[in-house]
Amino acid sequence: MGRQSVRSYRELHVWQTAMALATEVYRLTQTFPPEERFGMTTQIRQAAISIAANIAEGYGRESLRDYVRFLRVAQGSLKELETHLLICVCVGLLDETQAKPVFEDCDRLGRMIHRLIQALCHWKPHRPPPADT
Repeated sequence: MGRQSVRSYRELHVWQTAMALATEVYRLTQTFPPEERFGMTTQIRQAAISIAANIAEGYGRESLRDYVRFLRVAQGSLKELETHLLICVCVGLLDETQAKPVFEDCDRLGRMIHRLIQALCHWKPHRPPPADT
């Protein structure tokens, strides 16, 4: 994306990455047993959806302060997702080889959100707003 003007949250690489993670989480949880349908499956999916949704909502608020606040909520949802996935590994719903690529995606997305928050917090109004990193 570079420093070009972003016209929609859908153009943000960080949002696209969050959407890809949510899609992967849906695929991964399809293998969970039916008795987890309203338990861990729902919790994991909601946390994954919340990441992308909060990135989009913050962008749509058109306030730098709100944008950063929603990005921080997205970071919290990401940590919630990671915790649910760790529990799934501990109780045998996922094996470590299944979970490893998702954890790597979570780490990458967490760094992206962090960099975007840092860029927004250091942005000066006399310059164009930063594109996502």
